Formats: sequence, structure tokens, C-alpha cells
Amino acid sequence: MSTSNPAAAVSTKRPCDPSHADPTPPAKLQRSSDPPDPAPAGNPDGATDGGEATGVDSEAMAGTRNPRAQRYLVAVEYVGTRFSGSQQQPNQRTVVGVLEEAFHKFIGQPVSIFCSSRTDAGVHALSNVCHVDVERISKRKPGEVLTPHEPGVVKRAVNHFLQRNEGDIMVTDVRCVAPDFHARYKALERTYHYRLLSGPESTSVFEKSSAWHISEDLDIQAMKKACSILVGHHDFSSFRAAGCQANSPMRTLDELTVTEVFPFMYFPSSIERSEMESSDGSLVYSRTPALESSGKESDGSCSSSGKSETENRKEFGSRLRHRCFVVTARARSFLYHQVRLMVGLLKSVGTGDLTTADVERILNAKTVTAAPPMAPACGLYLANVKYDLSV
Repeated sequence: MSTSNPAAAVSTKRPCDPSHADPTPPAKLQRSSDPPDPAPAGNPDGATDGGEATGVDSEAMAGTRNPRAQRYLVAVEYVGTRFSGSQQQPNQRTVVGVLEEAFHKFIGQPVSIFCSSRTDAGVHALSNVCHVDVERISKRKPGEVLTPHEPGVVKRAVNHFLQRNEGDIMVTDVRCVAPDFHARYKALERTYHYRLLSGPESTSVFEKSSAWHISEDLDIQAMKKACSILVGHHDFSSFRAAGCQANSPMRTLDELTVTEVFPFMYFPSSIERSEMESSDGSLVYSRTPALESSGKESDGSCSSSGKSETENRKEFGSRLRHRCFVVTARARSFLYHQVRLMVGLLKSVGTGDLTTADVERILNAKTVTAAPPMAPACGLYLANVKYDLSV
């Protein structure tokens, strides 16, 4: 990457949004765990809303707009275990803090960033979305306002400064939006994924902070039945952690599914490589790494008596593969820790500790004390935040 200043751009470029000057006074935003009617967005899972000690945020500031600034919608991905959550906290490394620092270095002045979803420490993001107002001031003529940077310039410049930091967060997309567009309140839908690894083998060092390891086998069919009970419009008080500031526990869960997928760290065995090369190229997957097809045993091998067939067939130094499951939850909004509490319940159903009848009982109990312990943060990923950007 070039070491030249990435913030440089031709000032004669066409502005992103010719209507970025907004003469209307800003609308005052509610400071609440739910956005104003008629489109409540609620409190996303893994979020700490309102004026809690876990984060410093002023949503009301998002309504105070600089008429000379361009508002950008910015999508970011990050490794959640490297941050103390998304929102600003004193003396803590946070997603918003790192982003604001990178933007400050880019444009030479402080900015305020507002996220669509507030993630807890340890929760990852494949795509969290925020908005930021940027006023482009001439460095040669202080006080002179230039046309806004193109989105591609913003993306490259901010990533330049982010990669010079820890490299655990990256801007993946940038879009110019209207001055009153709010990343949180304009969100139509949020999707979360949760990764589960099942099997007796200990977790790889590469997976420890990216999934929840369950040593028992999981019954995926039982988990699917449990998902069908939770989908729909319900009182989710049993999946609402203490501290949730949402006005109502009523939520509509549009999707809750569990799917078995390839493990994240998947490398084909010698037999699988051969099969893939000789077939039509489709994926061939075996949970247990296969032996080399030489048919010979190691001269220095110990007796295999008392060992399982799987252990006898495993190459020295190789690992047994885990089964990998992904739970997907999709809704307009979630209660505080709702997704992780639902995953904790699905895990208990998958191991046989609970039945589908227990799922109905826990849902109807309308108290979080009825639910099993929630899943850890490391397996949760904010996957997508949906908007209508056509208007």
C-alpha cells in the first residue's frame, strides 16, 4: 500500500449527495431502548442500550447535524474478542473508539459515530453498520469547505489507518446517505449467526474465540423442532436478560434455523483431495480425517488394542473434526441477549437435557430464570443489517 496520504482527493469531483445541505432543523430523537413509532427497532442482541455504565453514547447528538457535512453509511467487520464492545467506554478499546480515531486521522477533525447495533465484548461482526458526518475542509485554505469525498476514497483512507493499528477491524462498504438517515432507526432487519462445534476433541487454538464448543453430540432434528416453536410473534421475556431497557418484551422472530455446515478450519484429507479431483469438483466431506491409502502401519506404532476404530484410523498428528452447526436468527429487533439465550436453549435440546415440551414451557413462563444459561459471546456474529436505500 502506498505511504502517501490516502485522504487526498480532487476537489472538483462531483459531490456524493448534492442535497447534503439540509436547511430544516434536526428532529429530536428519543433516548430510549426502542426508536420512535411507527417503526420500533428495539434493542439488538449483544447490545447495551440507554445510559448504562457499559457504554458512553449520545443518540440525541445524531440529530444535531452540520448542514455542510456529508453523512456516510459505513459497514464494518471486526473480531469481537479484540474489543470491549462496540460503544465508547473510558480507558477501553472499543469499535466506535477505533473508528472515530481512524476518521480523525483521515479528515483532521473529530467525528461522532453511531452504530446500528451495539455488540458486547467478544461478539463478532461480519457487517455492523454505522453512520458518520464528515465535513471536508481544505488543508491549504482553512475554513474552505470542499465537495464531499467519494465513498471509495473514504473506504480506502479509513482502512489505511485501521490496518496501521491492530488490523482486527475493516470497513467493507461505504454509501452516501441523506442527512437525516440514521443507521439504527432506519434498520429494517438484523441477522445474527451463532457457531457451535460438537465433538469430544478439544477445540483448536484457531477456533477457541470463534465458536462455542460442545463436547456432546447434538441432535439437529430436535433443535430444528425447538426452532419452529420460537419463530413468530411472542412475549420473549424468558429470553430477555436483566438490564434490558426495551419498552416491551414482544418481538417477532422471522427466522430461527440450525444448519450443519463445513467447519471453518476445514482442510481436505488425502482421500478427499483425490475424490474431489476425480469427481465433478463438488465438495466431499468426512468428519474423520482418512488414512493415507498405503495400507501400511507405522513401524514404531504401539498396540492398538483397546482403542476405538476412529482412533486406530486417525493419522498421527491429525485431529478429529468437529461437527459445525450455525444457528441463524433474523428479526427487526431483538431483546438484550435474546439470541444467546435462545442458543443456550437450543444447545440443551440438542444434548437431550431438554425436550420440545420444555421449550414451550420456558417460552410461556415469561421469566428469564426459566431459561438455561445463555451461550457465550465468542460464537455470536452480527451478520447483516438490512436497509431500504432506494429512497
